[in-house]
Amino acid sequence: MQEMTFELDREFVELCNLLKLTGLADSGGQGKLWVAEGRVQVDGQPETRKTAKIRAGQVVQIGDVQIKVLTA
Repeated sequence: MQEMTFELDREFVELCNLLKLTGLADSGGQGKLWVAEGRVQVDGQPETRKTAKIRAGQVVQIGDVQIKVLTA
């Protein structure tokens, strides 16, 4: 499994934007599609809300990539 980190410089980031900002999704639209398809998990649970608020301390997974969200 590939692990990466994302440093959060605000209170939260929307899930679809996180996928774009980390470079996994080419666009916010692609991120939204992946979430709608049920391909994304947050803290080990499926997440289907495209604009779910992701905060520091949470872990997002898509496929074999895990993103740990940290405080900047």
